[in-house]
Amino acid sequence: METKIPIAVGLLAAGLSIATFGMPGPASAERYVAGTVGVNFADQLTDISGTGDLSGSQAADFDLKNSVSYGAKLGYFPEHSWFGIEGEVLQTTPHIKSLGSDPGIHLSVTTVGVNLLARYPGRTFQPYAGVGAAAVIAHISDSPANELQSDTSVTGGWNVLAGLRGFVSPHVAVFTEYKYSGARLRFDQAAGTGGFDGVYRAQQLLFGISYHF
Repeated sequence: METKIPIAVGLLAAGLSIATFGMPGPASAERYVAGTVGVNFADQLTDISGTGDLSGSQAADFDLKNSVSYGAKLGYFPEHSWFGIEGEVLQTTPHIKSLGSDPGIHLSVTTVGVNLLARYPGRTFQPYAGVGAAAVIAHISDSPANELQSDTSVTGGWNVLAGLRGFVSPHVAVFTEYKYSGARLRFDQAAGTGGFDGVYRAQQLLFGISYHF
């Protein structure tokens, strides 16, 4: 599964690039690229249940650590309109905290998504909001103390977001954004012929800079 991740991410990123920068449109269409960094507030991995040979078993919720998030965006607004589309890639590491007397588990989460946005197309300030869907790629590392092995989950997820963009020049803007996202992660081979799944939700506060064409 791990060898397929770079290919999947590459294809999705290429598709998003084509969707945003390859769209035919008038010269007045607005395109942008952006970089983001912020904090991922992940509370718990909830509704834990066994899969495979562990089906039917239940476990207490797993506490997750807050972590840094970083990523990139590509955006397109036809004719500087109120509505547009945005592709994004976001990476974070909300590691699972210690499970009783056992140590925690390293967890990384990468999302590759597409958002539909609505904004006020002001010249200086642009409040905006949106909803989106994403491919969520989560990976846990080997954890001998927990008798778990490295495993990867690739699943669908969702997010809602709201933000405010402010232009410091005709082409450069800074922005802050709140995002709430979720997915059901499934690690079927974490315990050999069995594993576990659970609901992942996180709130993110992001800051970024964008360049507009």
